[in-house]
Amino acid sequence: MRPMATTERPLTIVSLTESAATKIRQLMAEEPAGEAGVLRIAVQGGGCSGFQYALGFDRGPQEGDHEVDSFGVPVVVDPFSAPYLAGTEIDWVEGLQAGFAINNPNVSGSCGCGHSFQVEEGGAAEDAAGCGSGCS
Repeated sequence: MRPMATTERPLTIVSLTESAATKIRQLMAEEPAGEAGVLRIAVQGGGCSGFQYALGFDRGPQEGDHEVDSFGVPVVVDPFSAPYLAGTEIDWVEGLQAGFAINNPNVSGSCGCGHSFQVEEGGAAEDAAGCGSGCS
């Protein structure tokens, strides 16, 4: 039996589910012309667990951005955020508390509020302030 060749697919930084892409296209259409050319996804310091997500529209990619097309939605991620978001999937969830659900395989812990998270670096979780720091 001959060994089969395998090819590793590069890890997509971020992807959208079809329902998330549909919702984002609706939101982009509501923005003034030229203001919502791309969906920008970033990680920022802050929140009660160390990091928080930032999703918003931008006119276009910036130098150094990673660019992905997901179900027809142009998505950009800055170079700082990319390692923290590698493999992340964003979904739109309908229901009583409709909103975007972010499934990030890099998260090692999060606050009860669900808006901030921490990742492991060098085998140990980064220091976090805990949920008593104003998370609502």
